[in-house]
Amino acid sequence: MTKTKTILAALAVGLLASTSALAGDVRIMWYSDGVEGEVLKDLLDRFMQENPGINVILDNVSYSVVREQLPVQLEAGDGPDIARVTNLKAQSQHWLDLRPLVADAAYWDENFGAQADWMRPDGSNQISGFMTQITLAGGFANKTLFEQAGVAIPGKDATWDDWAKAAKQVAENQQVPFAMALDRSGHRLTGPVLAYGANYIGTDGKPALLDQGAKDFLKTFVGWIEDGTMSKDVWVSAAGSTYRAAADDFINGQLAYYYSGSWQVPNFSTKIGSNFDWVATGSPCGPVNCTGMPGGAGLVAIKYTKNPAEVAKVMDYLAREDIVKEFSERTLFLPAHKGLLAKGLDFKTDDAQAKEALNAFVAATGSLSELAQKLPGWFWSDTFYGAMVTRISQAAAGEMPVEEAFTRIDADIAAKVKDSGL
Repeated sequence: MTKTKTILAALAVGLLASTSALAGDVRIMWYSDGVEGEVLKDLLDRFMQENPGINVILDNVSYSVVREQLPVQLEAGDGPDIARVTNLKAQSQHWLDLRPLVADAAYWDENFGAQADWMRPDGSNQISGFMTQITLAGGFANKTLFEQAGVAIPGKDATWDDWAKAAKQVAENQQVPFAMALDRSGHRLTGPVLAYGANYIGTDGKPALLDQGAKDFLKTFVGWIEDGTMSKDVWVSAAGSTYRAAADDFINGQLAYYYSGSWQVPNFSTKIGSNFDWVATGSPCGPVNCTGMPGGAGLVAIKYTKNPAEVAKVMDYLAREDIVKEFSERTLFLPAHKGLLAKGLDFKTDDAQAKEALNAFVAATGSLSELAQKLPGWFWSDTFYGAMVTRISQAAAGEMPVEEAFTRIDADIAAKVKDSGL
């Protein structure tokens, strides 16, 4: 009996603690790729000093917890009060509408409006949160290899063909294995595909068939793999839509030109060091534009919170221009804040190459096409990306002609749409 009473008492204490947490705390589920969790904790400590009535609990978890466990919690009508997530659109029915709760909705619309649709239900004007950072696809050149080969680095308006020609000259002159590489990713393929005039979205909002613009670049891309201009290993060494980066090849000085994205900058700064000089180049141009593809992680409010007013106050604080500026400069992240991007940032790093690269990516945000900015909020983007990677890889491996790959891409996407019942 005594043991039973003890257990019941412990349960009661646990329940009270849970109720207390729900009544007075704001809990944030957060994952980190680098130092951003430490920076956020510092910022939140200052928030709590300014707002002693609000206790913010920061739960640092692995990305797999956010990806696998958070959806289960959300479907049960549970979870944290705020979370950092990348799967923004597909889970948007679980996000809290902050519009009636934040101090100045117009400020949010003005500064975070460009990405607002990425994280809200279709057809709504909901304010769900803001992007903790914007990632942007773009290129990197091994400056040392170009200089040693006596080949000029193509300028900001250079085309994909210009870069292919220059990189091949460098690789041949310096006897490095690869002229160019592009991550095995549908997201990464999409930048140049859009630059060639493609449009994935049909008039009904569902996936369109591959158009001529998409086919033109994809055929060129497979041709580059076949003639050795583009690294074949990256694309044929994995199955299905599995992601593979070529970062190690670039870090090891085996690659003249690498198309990846802004998230590589801290990685290169740490691992390349003074081994060679490198520069960020933006995205090469196609016949239509010079766009890259944006992406990133968002900080969203969860609608199952018991403390929406307190949640809104935390979100208002973290979205403040001075706070976004400090967070971005200390983490080496590209901010989503429109006003801040216009003013520029002073990234906190002693690596001049990394600082220049980050500023180059900030400048490249001005070259994004309208469709590139829309795709992260389009329900079918991942379906399109996965089909392209799977079939273009097979064409690159010689398993099928590129024209057959185009037919298979359309069929794969159509099957996914049909199976969804939407």
